Amino acid sequence: MLERKTLAILEVIGEAGKPLGARVISQELARKGIDLNERTIRYHLLHLDERGYTKLVGRSGRVLTEKGRRELEGAMAVERLGFVNARIDELAWKADFDLSGRRGKVVVNLTFFPKAQEYRAMEAMEPVFRSGLCLSDLVIRAVEGERIDGMEVPAGMVGWGTVCSVTLNAIFLRHGIPVESSFGGLLEIQGGKPRRFVEIISYSGSTLDPIEIFIKGKMTSVHSASVTGEGRVCASFRQIPASAHDKAAELLENMKSAGMGGMVVLGKPGQPCLEIPCSRDRVGIVVVGGLNAPAAAEELGVDTYSKAMATLVDYSRLVPFSRFKRLG
Repeated sequence: MLERKTLAILEVIGEAGKPLGARVISQELARKGIDLNERTIRYHLLHLDERGYTKLVGRSGRVLTEKGRRELEGAMAVERLGFVNARIDELAWKADFDLSGRRGKVVVNLTFFPKAQEYRAMEAMEPVFRSGLCLSDLVIRAVEGERIDGMEVPAGMVGWGTVCSVTLNAIFLRHGIPVESSFGGLLEIQGGKPRRFVEIISYSGSTLDPIEIFIKGKMTSVHSASVTGEGRVCASFRQIPASAHDKAAELLENMKSAGMGGMVVLGKPGQPCLEIPCSRDRVGIVVVGGLNAPAAAEELGVDTYSKAMATLVDYSRLVPFSRFKRLG
């Protein structure tokens, strides 16, 4: 097992994405509050070379090997606990969508489909948007080579952005309501209505987004839920102060006119929300996931590559899914 200072050297090299020498590594470590001189760093680098974690690239410096990258990812797992919560809070703060003015940035998830499979993907997604099993039916589409807020669509692929449920956090925050994001889970749908959570992954105890885990783990049945009213969809559980209940209800109603009227369950102060207990001074909120539509495509055999909470997109670039004609 590598000691913390050695791991810090690996981390600096990995973040750089290019060869680094001892001097630059020392400077970057200093910015992180770690004081190591060049001589000591060279000593550590020699040992990292011997163990196959780094390799020398001419006079340019060291880069990580694949073995080194795996070691870094494994060793830093504990430190990444809480990453999802931190990402939610960061995006909720950065999103500046003005609900009354219908302008500003919202949080979106990104999904890439092979261009040849897009027609099938759209067929799978259509009933999901129609049934309200996503927070919003607003989307953004980009073809290969185009960018969605700096993220380029790979060759042979098409990109679809869907409104992420973190946008709700952002809207509430802008109106003075703090939101505590508790967990992502699989929500059971019966008779077209939400019943209870059957699987739960805490945001604070995971280094990966729970929704991505459920989708790639083949644990969803979103397509069935959208067509028959019976199935399991991705959703998240949040809590707000009990005193904010009425304001939250008002905001949720206003969000509908902005195209964000998907399935959201607002509990009552101090009472369980879909069987999830809340303390007397809290109110539970269940929000369906923005990746449910791509999840349905995944279920029907489309090769999907999804990233939850991917980026921010200006609201003006989004259009209702229904605007897109089937692509052959």
